[in-house]
Amino acid sequence: MAAKSFKLNTGTEMPAVGLGTWQSKPGEVQDAVSYALQAGYRLVDCAYCYGNEDEVGQGLKEAFDAGVKREHVFVMTKVWATYNTRVAEGLEKSLKSLGLDYVDLFLIHWPILLNPQGNHEKFPTLPDGSRDVVHGWNHVEAWKQMEALLSTGKVKAIGVCNYSKRYLEELLLHCTVVPAINQIENHPSLPQQEVVDLCKAKGIHVVAYSPLGSTGSPLMRAEPVAKIAEKKGVSAGTVLLSYHVARGSTVLAKSVTPARIKSNLDLVELDAADMKLLDDYSADLAKKGELKRYVYPPFGVDFGFPDKS
Repeated sequence: MAAKSFKLNTGTEMPAVGLGTWQSKPGEVQDAVSYALQAGYRLVDCAYCYGNEDEVGQGLKEAFDAGVKREHVFVMTKVWATYNTRVAEGLEKSLKSLGLDYVDLFLIHWPILLNPQGNHEKFPTLPDGSRDVVHGWNHVEAWKQMEALLSTGKVKAIGVCNYSKRYLEELLLHCTVVPAINQIENHPSLPQQEVVDLCKAKGIHVVAYSPLGSTGSPLMRAEPVAKIAEKKGVSAGTVLLSYHVARGSTVLAKSVTPARIKSNLDLVELDAADMKLLDDYSADLAKKGELKRYVYPPFGVDFGFPDKS
């Protein structure tokens, strides 16, 4: 099954599969981005916080020089939490690194404010070593700045990242522009159905990161995943990526290996029986209180996720 695309609430099409660049090592990102785009990817996900946007930019340039058209590529990046009171400045830093005039989608990375005057540009800490979070700050303020960027032409659309149902509901009460997407950790061990259902109801597209369960890909060993993989004659990774498209979500696949990058585009159709196996697995974990979130920075903030609240 060739990867398809989904229509956003802006009317734009977003590819069903994208290349993720989080935790990709220096010296590997440029080649991965360039190769992926020339192999048929049309979505690249990056973030200022990842610290590798210069290399992503070099990969983009290489692909464009090789004939890939900028207007055919969907680039999304995120403003980091130390820049949530100066979102335009955060955007400029990313655009400069990426070598672009605009990004297709700009996201709030986390709905908190880390001290912009702190002891570190990205990860300020207090004397006791804990994160220097500005408590009492309202994430809606960052969104108002995001909305203002739309008139600059430097962002085609805006969205959020790591928003729980609670935070999304707070935002929807005050926003003029409904977020185009909510990018969240998502996989059978963390279906986040309450967030996914709210997003669907409000026309917010879900983009899933860490689809294999983050470092070490632990979900590849889950019994129902292995069972479906055997039945379909594909890898466990293919099943886990295909799960999201079956759910109507875009999925970010992270790899720097050419063969893996290419194979991640080859999804399979999961039928109702396959999805029931995976949904039952999720339901069983929820019942036992064993849902597993792999990405949760030590901010000391309750983001309203049921598995963490």
